[in-house]
Amino acid sequence: MSIQKDIAVRYRSEGHVRFEIPEQLCDEGVAGHVAAGVLAIEGVYKVNLFRKNKKLSVRFHDTVCDFKQLAILLNQLLIDLDEKGLLTAEVEEEKALKKSKWGFSSRFKNYKAGRWASEKYTDAKETVQAAKVVTKLGIKNRKRLVNDPEKMVIDFLNDILVLYLIKLHWVRITQQWIPKPWAFKSQWAAVFYLFYLLMRSRRPK
Repeated sequence: MSIQKDIAVRYRSEGHVRFEIPEQLCDEGVAGHVAAGVLAIEGVYKVNLFRKNKKLSVRFHDTVCDFKQLAILLNQLLIDLDEKGLLTAEVEEEKALKKSKWGFSSRFKNYKAGRWASEKYTDAKETVQAAKVVTKLGIKNRKRLVNDPEKMVIDFLNDILVLYLIKLHWVRITQQWIPKPWAFKSQWAAVFYLFYLLMRSRRPK
């Protein structure tokens, strides 16, 4: 496969590199596999693939994976994806189907505004659901609510904040922090300290 020779480094600094990538990697189906594969590399903590601009931005921890290692692993990733047939763009018939009137929903999701609205709606819905659960738990302790309403409100807001932070970092927690805890020791220290503060705030005065 010769797709690697069409990838060029356009910007590089400590812990950050931006590649110019060929159009083949910007296909809707292919881009998802590439971004997920790069994010799974040990030391990589943020990946942005801009399909329209044909750019791949990668942020990584130099102490875990330097630029040379990242380039080698990226090359191997493309080889593996190609061998699995995951770098094959959609055939024309499938693209035409998505452009038909029956594919209106798919077309809408492809627009930036549509994707943004869909993501925000999902986040809001999940936050509301989490708030309902926390509220039910708080209502069960009505005596505490009457005696110290201010502390109940603060505890409620703290619970919502913790749930939001867990949701925000869930992919990194499951794909990076848990498999390589020592490499992300600073993040785990922050997690333990956060839960210490949370438990400390629940102790009776």
